[in-house]
Amino acid sequence: MAKASFRTLDEQGPLLWSMVAVHVALLAAGLFSALTMEERGHVVTGMSNQIVWGTPHVFAVFLIVAASGALNVASFSSVFNRLAYKPYARLSGILAVSLLAGGLMVLVLDLGRPERVFLAMTHNNFKSIFAWNIYLYSGFVLVVAAYLFAMMDRRASRSEGLAKAVGALAFVWRLALTTGTGSIFGFLIAREAYDAAIMAPLFIASSFLYGLSFTVLVLVTMTRETREELMNEEMLGKFRGLLAIFCLGTLYFTAVQHLTKLYAAAHRSVELFLLRDGGVYPLTFWVGQILIGAVAPLLLLLVAGDGLRGRLAMTAASALFLFGGLCQFYVVIIGGQAYPLDIFPGRQVSSAFFDGAVAHYAPSAPEILLGLSGVSLSMLLVALAIRLMPFLPRGTSELRPAGARS
Repeated sequence: MAKASFRTLDEQGPLLWSMVAVHVALLAAGLFSALTMEERGHVVTGMSNQIVWGTPHVFAVFLIVAASGALNVASFSSVFNRLAYKPYARLSGILAVSLLAGGLMVLVLDLGRPERVFLAMTHNNFKSIFAWNIYLYSGFVLVVAAYLFAMMDRRASRSEGLAKAVGALAFVWRLALTTGTGSIFGFLIAREAYDAAIMAPLFIASSFLYGLSFTVLVLVTMTRETREELMNEEMLGKFRGLLAIFCLGTLYFTAVQHLTKLYAAAHRSVELFLLRDGGVYPLTFWVGQILIGAVAPLLLLLVAGDGLRGRLAMTAASALFLFGGLCQFYVVIIGGQAYPLDIFPGRQVSSAFFDGAVAHYAPSAPEILLGLSGVSLSMLLVALAIRLMPFLPRGTSELRPAGARS
């Protein structure tokens, strides 16, 4: 793929239609769940006065962080002048916008009274990091739209300087977006599990990993659907190496986060809760995030060879990375709220309002369906975009059967 060439998704095989049907069903179930929560109240969920951000917030933050990282492939080609990634730049941009849309849909529907989101956009409290993120999210969509225009418009694409300038702006903006998302938790000093400046770089490192994992899975699916080889052996090696590096970076910042809190006596109790004594939360961290979501896929990438075996290994590794990401944000968001608030440090507080008690939480079916519907909306938007406009790279015809449509 020395010269970038693009195409629309003209094929409509059984794989595509089955995936569309599944995502449409999940989206409908998620919207019905949101309507049920709106009519009956959040009593139908596992949330409470202690845990006000539930499983939908886990999915929302996960998708928003992944959206930022999905734009990396485009940044490699324009900002860092890595021409090998240029065929994937358009897909990278539309995937980033779609993931952000899915995450924001879940976020708005989970908070209740979604029609009042416009009040939050017009009446801002700039002492709140949430107000900042409104502009970071909406600005991200506009910047990526301009980036796609600079790449796809015939006259604009002739100016390499324009594409690089808009690409550089998009790269800086996505870093700011992920910093703002991580700072939502890093600025919350009332929650001992959150209060840490390391949250911003941790979320940035995580976005690299999960965004690229989504990109790889979309490319693998489209390779099978179009019967064209969208990733040659060289690109497989590059993606495999990047996934490993991003995973190690995420593990590094995770280790720094927990070791720093273990070192500080004031935060040692909450760390022991999350890593050893918290029941489901240490299990989710060590088994879900570390073992299944990091170590296992790293081993797959290490032993993966070339050819079909290597492709299957990278596909499985990408899926496991995404599972580990959900576990990571579950521990951060839910586990951080489950640990009791220390309102008066150094004092013993006793009342009838759960003082000193670990909050109980179990995700309900409406919460899980609403979270999954965000993923489904993102994938449906990607499918619609590549069906209507040339976002897909044009690969070789090695996998194309004779007589297939070009």
